[in-house]
This record gives sequence, C-alpha cells and structure tokens, in this order.
Amino acid sequence: MTTLTIEPISPALGAIVSGVRLADPLDDAARRQIEQALLDHHVLFFRDQPLTPTQQANFAARFGDLHIHPIYPSSPEQREVIVLDTAVTDVRDNAIWHTDVTFLETPALGAVLAAKQLPPYGGDTLWASGIAAFEALSKPLQRLLDGLTATHDISKSFPQERFGATDADLARLEEARKKNPPRSHPVIRTHPVTGRKALFVSDGFTTRINELEPAESRAVLDLLFAHFARPEFTVRWRWRENDVAFWDNRVTQHYAVDDYRPQRRVMHRATILGDKPF
Repeated sequence: MTTLTIEPISPALGAIVSGVRLADPLDDAARRQIEQALLDHHVLFFRDQPLTPTQQANFAARFGDLHIHPIYPSSPEQREVIVLDTAVTDVRDNAIWHTDVTFLETPALGAVLAAKQLPPYGGDTLWASGIAAFEALSKPLQRLLDGLTATHDISKSFPQERFGATDADLARLEEARKKNPPRSHPVIRTHPVTGRKALFVSDGFTTRINELEPAESRAVLDLLFAHFARPEFTVRWRWRENDVAFWDNRVTQHYAVDDYRPQRRVMHRATILGDKPF
C-alpha cells in the first residue's frame, strides 16, 4: 500500500506531499490519503511531477467529474485541461483574490494546477483559507453573515473589454454569459464533508450581498475581501517547473502574482466539479 509523506508548511493551510507519482494510475489507498490531506490542509503541493494533459486529467478525475471552461483555451490533447499561457491569453483576472468558477450553480470542488513554463523568478501563487478567515471574525459578525447570500457573476472577471476583442471572442463570451447567469451562494459556506464553516465571497466574482442595501453590501464586502487576505490566513508558493498544486476550492481563495512580465508563464489546470453550496 502506498504511504505518503505529508509536510505542513503553514498553520492555516498548505502541505507538501511526497511518495506518489501522479503520472501513474492512482490506487484507492493513495486517493484516500490525498483526499484526507486535502481536507486537513486545503492546498497540497507535489514537487517534480511531469504530467501530460491526459495524465493530469486522469489524476483530477479520480476526485470527481471535470469542468470544461467556457472562455479559457483548452489543451488540444485534453479539452478538460485549460491552458493559462501569458503569451496568448489575458490572465489578469487571476491576479486578484478569487475562488474558481463560482459563477456555476455547483462551483468547483477543487483544481489541479501544473507548472509547465516559468519566469526565472516571480509568478508565485498565494492561497488563503476561508475557514481560518471565518473563525477569526467576531461572533456578532459571524452571526450577521451566516444566512446571507451573495451574487457571483462571470462578467466581473471576464469583462467584454478584455475578452471580446474579436467577433469570435465576443460570441464566445456572450454564449458563456448566457449559459452562466449570475448565481447566488451563501456568504458563509459549510464544507460538505467536514462540516466546517468558511467565508465564500471573493473579489474575483462576488458583486453584492443580496439582503443588504447597496452601500451596506459594498462596505461589508470590502471588509471581507481585505480580511480574507490577511497574511496569517495565507500560504505563498514559489513554483518550480513540474510542480503540481491541488486545492479545495470550496474553502480557499487564491491569487496568481502578476509580477514577471514580459517573461512568459504557462500553467495547465484541471477543474473538478463540486456541489451546490449550503
């Protein structure tokens, strides 16, 4: 039986996992260990894991069905793997604190991100724990937020001025908006496995808290966005080529630091579909 080594790297979240080769078929014992480590640490890092897009998709699919992104380009080899290449795609929407695809009715369970080409330095990614952020709020504010809902809108991170440059781009964007209208999700989400509560709003997609007046909503969201990004709730990863990160999208946000241009950065991501937040 495969026995993995789990090395925590931050109190709030994050662990390095060794003792497994992700390119190989994942047996049930290793899958269970990785799944438990994900529940415990929320974002896992694997060093020296060269993966083809198909191998990456096969690994991610051991944890659920995979999402096909409506806007980002995908790998010709594996359409469930998106290609985040700064030479061909505007990825500035990743340089903001966000939780992936919360514009879906059932946002992602998690995502598997592989580093394919990196700048000599820079291009780190940060993750933040929604659980740690929620638990650090005062009890009165926790009670206020629990039961409120917020709107998540694909247009906030994918505006027409950046993703509708050509007729084909505009048609793709309009189709994505049509299929993904604004959705409402709880401001405080309960993890479906652990039962722990987490903040579930992000600057990337959340536009307003539905039950509050507009000025109140803006003030509360600004407070929560700033609170979520406090350093003690975060971990920062300095990528090496062939690193892989796997995070629990239900209780985290992340931020891809855009500090390396004009150098090129290429990442591949497989996104695992989740369930309806409650």
